[in-house]
Amino acid sequence: MRDYVYVTDHCAGIDTVLRRGTPGEVYNVGAGNEINTLVLARAILSRLGKPESLMSFVPDRPGHDRRYSVDCSKLKGLGWEPDYSFEAALNATVDWYVANEDWWRPLKSGEYLDYYKRNYGNRAALI
Repeated sequence: MRDYVYVTDHCAGIDTVLRRGTPGEVYNVGAGNEINTLVLARAILSRLGKPESLMSFVPDRPGHDRRYSVDCSKLKGLGWEPDYSFEAALNATVDWYVANEDWWRPLKSGEYLDYYKRNYGNRAALI
């Protein structure tokens, strides 16, 4: 389980803290969209018109956290609320990636690793 927040809602939450928050305080940004990762994967495939047979299941990593949950009541106390529902945020995100394949396709190819090697050498922490 994860609490998914649309990027502009997250940025607006940070902006709210910067403008209205108390210095030194901690504010969690969450939208109250706690979604199981299996539900998320199915929703993405559905949006793309793809079959669920594309999913593959792997063993959990040792120490896997079953749930990430945040209490964002302090942020909401500053007047912040997310503008996007889970469905609207998911649709906007999937649609962006569909429309911007030229941005993400090189990431899948590994081309970016050449950039790091050229600029940073073989520093293991960066590669």
